[in-house]
Amino acid sequence: METLGSVLVTLEKGVEGDFRGKPGKRQITVLSQSAWDLACSEIGVELDWTNRRANILVDDINLKNSDGKLLEIGEVELLVTQETDPCERMEEVHTGLFATLAKDWRGGVCCRVIKPGEIRLGDKVKLRD
Repeated sequence: METLGSVLVTLEKGVEGDFRGKPGKRQITVLSQSAWDLACSEIGVELDWTNRRANILVDDINLKNSDGKLLEIGEVELLVTQETDPCERMEEVHTGLFATLAKDWRGGVCCRVIKPGEIRLGDKVKLRD
């Protein structure tokens, strides 16, 4: 995992450089900072969000029950297709992390790219119907 200040998002590859970004329901994963913080707080540990292995981290957006909505990040538009179910690897990161991420969409969402472009650190993020 690496953190970047900007990244290209395409219809064909999702996040540039992510070999799993093929077109489909799970093209890009997005995690909410507040949901991650709540999960970590619940198990009493501070962990970097990259442990979740999501493609993109957003702030101040509640992703709970957002399937079917559009997530705008700068010039990029993503269709939220489903909740991201945490995998058992989260338990290897820290005991209890899997269970707390499985609650209330804390593990984030899966998306499909609708409008490609570049995402930059600090871009405005909006969730709309």
